[in-house]
Amino acid sequence: MSILESAAPQQFFDEAPCGLIVTREDGTILKANQAFVAWIGFSETELCGRRFQELLTMGGRMFHQTHWAPLMKMQGSVAEVKLDLVHRDRHTLTLLLNGVRREHDGSAYYELALFTISDRDKYERELVNARNRVEGLLQEKTEAEAALQRTQAELEKAYETSERRASFAEQMIAIVSHDLKNPLTAIMMASDILRQSETTARQAKMLGHISSSAGRAQRMIADLLDLALARVGRGIAVSPRFEDLHSLVSRCVDELRIAFPDATLIHQCAGSGNAYADTDRIQQVIGNLTANSVAYGDLSLPITITSRLTAGESLVSVHNWGDPISAHVMGELFEPMKRGNDTDTDSEVRSVGLGLFIVREIATAHGGHVQVSSTQEEGTTFELHIPLRRSI
Repeated sequence: MSILESAAPQQFFDEAPCGLIVTREDGTILKANQAFVAWIGFSETELCGRRFQELLTMGGRMFHQTHWAPLMKMQGSVAEVKLDLVHRDRHTLTLLLNGVRREHDGSAYYELALFTISDRDKYERELVNARNRVEGLLQEKTEAEAALQRTQAELEKAYETSERRASFAEQMIAIVSHDLKNPLTAIMMASDILRQSETTARQAKMLGHISSSAGRAQRMIADLLDLALARVGRGIAVSPRFEDLHSLVSRCVDELRIAFPDATLIHQCAGSGNAYADTDRIQQVIGNLTANSVAYGDLSLPITITSRLTAGESLVSVHNWGDPISAHVMGELFEPMKRGNDTDTDSEVRSVGLGLFIVREIATAHGGHVQVSSTQEEGTTFELHIPLRRSI
């Protein structure tokens, strides 16, 4: 049944939310509802009898003639055809057409439904804009990823270059430090021999300075060699054996009293037994910690070196009085080239800032650790903890 003979109320046709038109096969308009009348600007009376294609623009007429009119005849329907119609006041109105061809009493009729597409166009524009924005963001993301990859490649290259340079510098330090040991040893031996011969007081004093300076240089070189070994990943080598801890520390303290005559060194013992450690490295630890105490402590008060044996570990500690280590220095105290205090850098007992770093490395090589506490009330104490026995 066609719309012309539909039993549905006329109100359904007139008040439909889309434009409804019924035409003959040649396009003559028979009926038009209120929505279409309002859109096109002509009354229903003015529209009836006119051909639908007369309402189209020139391009729309050509499209009607070549496209959708033949389709209606061949397949009996068209869907979502976009057409430009001319309003009564001559502005263009774009509508979307759906149509179906029906036959009744030997005649063909076209039932057309038209929809405004302003909202659809707006939606499509928003979709296009959104797609463009997404494509822009994807382009930015691609460019950012490419820039990141380039930056990472540059960083990796710079890192490899810096690693090679650092490795070369450490190798040079190791080579030069090793080569300097022999001439310094010769200087110290020569000064010792000369001191044993008859010399004036002034000459003896000068030879003492030479021997002391050569000894400091030798200690610095030893520290640099240890740093180079630690940096290249080999670590500080230790050769542990069982040794009476108190006797070892006592001998070391006796030697340090000669090296630091202005300091009062006290050795305290607790517990009994043997430590499993490298004796030379333990003496190096005690020497570095004592030198640190002499450099930064109050020499009017004694420096106490304690050796203690417990059921689980050997402990050696060095305590001094004086200004405490500041909090901001404490966090990097055991790093190379760092000092507990940046003042009075001309002190003869100061080195290149490797002493505490080497202490930590020696502790690690023994499977132990080193810790420090420092307050105004209790002074500063460095403690070396080593397991009683460890297979190395």
